[in-house]
Amino acid sequence: MSSGRVRRPLTAWAFLAPYAVAVVLLIALPALLNLGYAFTDHTGLTRDPRFVGLDNARRLLSDDFLVDSVRASAIHLALAVPLRLLAAIGLGLLLAAPRPGGRWFRVAVYLPTVVPDVALAVLFLWVLNPLYGPLNQLLGLFGHPGLNWLAEPGSARLAVALMLAFPIGEGFIVVLAARRMLDGRLYEAAALEGCGPFGQLRRLTLPLLAPVLLLLAVRDTILTLQVNFVPAYVLTDGRPANATLYLPVYIFDQVFEFSGFAYGAMITSVLMVVTGVIITVLLLLVRRWRVLR
Repeated sequence: MSSGRVRRPLTAWAFLAPYAVAVVLLIALPALLNLGYAFTDHTGLTRDPRFVGLDNARRLLSDDFLVDSVRASAIHLALAVPLRLLAAIGLGLLLAAPRPGGRWFRVAVYLPTVVPDVALAVLFLWVLNPLYGPLNQLLGLFGHPGLNWLAEPGSARLAVALMLAFPIGEGFIVVLAARRMLDGRLYEAAALEGCGPFGQLRRLTLPLLAPVLLLLAVRDTILTLQVNFVPAYVLTDGRPANATLYLPVYIFDQVFEFSGFAYGAMITSVLMVVTGVIITVLLLLVRRWRVLR
């Protein structure tokens, strides 16, 4: 016999509440604490930090190593983000259609993503070895003498970007799923109109996937700026000539090697602001080009 109670369906807020609590506790609150420490003289060892106002901000203006770090991060962003996007989009579109052995190819693309970053970096130390590394041996087949990958600024930057071009599983899965959701009748109609594969890619696939591609571009920009610590630290430790002294590596050095917790917090705040500015510019460019309708 019914009790007379009417069960109300759970709203979206009920599902989002645990995630919102986690965001507040793990992201928003630490960010506010970081911003507060940026205006103190906290070293990470003392209990009672002292408020020093804008001293850390003035130190930023005279820090030559910070200039090198910002330059290295900008170059890394220009190298790694297009490389990751091209790999994820190209492989996602290529493997979206059913083909013999396609399941194993998709597994192979996703597999590097589940490998721990440190393990992947150690593996790349072998791949990039100038004497017996397979990459130089492969270049030797084409008559190239090979590169001393981690000893020269340009090749060291390229080496880190190449390593980050392998763990692209999340972006690959998103592109794969989005491509399979497109209506096949559109492609049939385009084929009847005489539109070839490249024309379909340019006029159908890429415009229809524009929101997904924008999401991936924003995500990879954030990821490349803020989660490049492990490859740079393990492969090069910021060398040579500060070519891979990315902002996360410089922050780590300041906080844990020089006990400059407050100064590291100030640089972290700058990194957050720089990331926000780049994302805003990207969204404005997309809006100006009218990619999204």
